[in-house]
Amino acid sequence: MPELRGRTSEAVSALTVGSGSKRTVLVVDDDASVRLLCRIHLEPAGFRVVEASDGDEALELVRSDPPDLILLDILMPGVSGWQVAADLLNDRSTDHIPLVFVSALTQRRERLRAFRLGAVGYLPKPFDPNELAPTVTALLDQIDRGDRSALVADNIEKLQAELGRTAKLRPAEGQSR
Repeated sequence: MPELRGRTSEAVSALTVGSGSKRTVLVVDDDASVRLLCRIHLEPAGFRVVEASDGDEALELVRSDPPDLILLDILMPGVSGWQVAADLLNDRSTDHIPLVFVSALTQRRERLRAFRLGAVGYLPKPFDPNELAPTVTALLDQIDRGDRSALVADNIEKLQAELGRTAKLRPAEGQSR
């Protein structure tokens, strides 16, 4: 086992599963700097990081070497993150792989769409890179405990509540002052 001195308990729990192998995170983003940022923060926490620069490459990698979790950009040339997610979640051989969208699309309706599609998380860009490994670890831990459905349902419920509050605060369209 690798030296663990100085690592946080969250990072240590990310190091191994079952057979003692590292957990794999696939980072899918057309921006090389975002992929590098994820690698720099996930590898020291004990994750194996695989990168894809577009949706087609991501689908190919997932089918040849399924990761434990996917960090997925939405706005990419060619196949969008939405389509990648739909393809993976509609395929019995890949529908169990947790998806976390990482996107500059930060509106609530986009996050709600992601969770309704089946994502377990949503990180708006820019994100705090220091929170990446603990966030990934926490999500994987929840999923390992069998909380995936509850996690998705809870995220949808929170966003719907936020959307409801926002709608009540806005004046009705066409209403004169």
